[in-house]
Amino acid sequence: MISEKDKAGYLEGLISVVVNTALFAVKLYAGIIIGSIALVADAWHTLSDSLSSVVVMIAVKLSSKKPDAEHPFGHGRWEQIAALFIAFFLAVIAYEFAKDSIERFGNRQQASFGTLAIVVTVISIVVKELLAQYAFYVARKTGNLTIKADGWHHRSDALSSVVVLAGILFASKFWWIDSVLGLAISLMLFYAAYEITRETVKKLLGESPGKELTEKITSAICSLNLGDLGPHHFHFHNYVSHQELTMHIRLSGQMSIEEGHRIATAIENKIRKDFGIDATVHVEPLIR
Repeated sequence: MISEKDKAGYLEGLISVVVNTALFAVKLYAGIIIGSIALVADAWHTLSDSLSSVVVMIAVKLSSKKPDAEHPFGHGRWEQIAALFIAFFLAVIAYEFAKDSIERFGNRQQASFGTLAIVVTVISIVVKELLAQYAFYVARKTGNLTIKADGWHHRSDALSSVVVLAGILFASKFWWIDSVLGLAISLMLFYAAYEITRETVKKLLGESPGKELTEKITSAICSLNLGDLGPHHFHFHNYVSHQELTMHIRLSGQMSIEEGHRIATAIENKIRKDFGIDATVHVEPLIR
């Protein structure tokens, strides 16, 4: 049965594909008519959003698969792998438009902007920012990193359209504005690719629970009134759909194995109940 999280991911991806494909067609037509590399680049950037949204939908499907013998912690990291694909799409598109913009500048090619370009660009800005806000909303509800990456893809497209609009207003004064705008958009795409990659790789490599979560877990352990256990050495393993935590506590060396096991189990159950995290507690002897 498909979870609410997966349904939200599918819906975000589907809406993104439909809207972006329509925007691509409109912006590409306008860009070709007026001969603008910046507007054509913006159109292909929009189409790349459709491709990334298809990746989102595929990732949601794969990550929702149940744990099996080969993947006991589930398939949640497909979301992070998909985010890397989106970053790769952005980087490739950024390179192509940087190259085209530099060639256009060298040939002193100039675009002839008009009312059509202004109308199409304004529509693109509004629609793309609405899509970005929707994706960020779904990402906050589901914690899906891929949807968040898709939101940034929408946001970068909206920002690139803002840059294009600014250039349109000054096109009559500067012959080189179209080439410079194309290069500016490519740099924005490179930065978006870098940010998505940095955050995704950080998740894949593993990270600490963070000070806030560590303090909350420590407080929850203290609420069990099991004594001064000195919880420490927290290690967090994030599999997206499944989280694991390993930690250490200190117990008296005079305590029986049975009693130590009872305390460790009580802590593991508390963390699972309060935080939805499967914990493994390692017991160390208390040295006085």
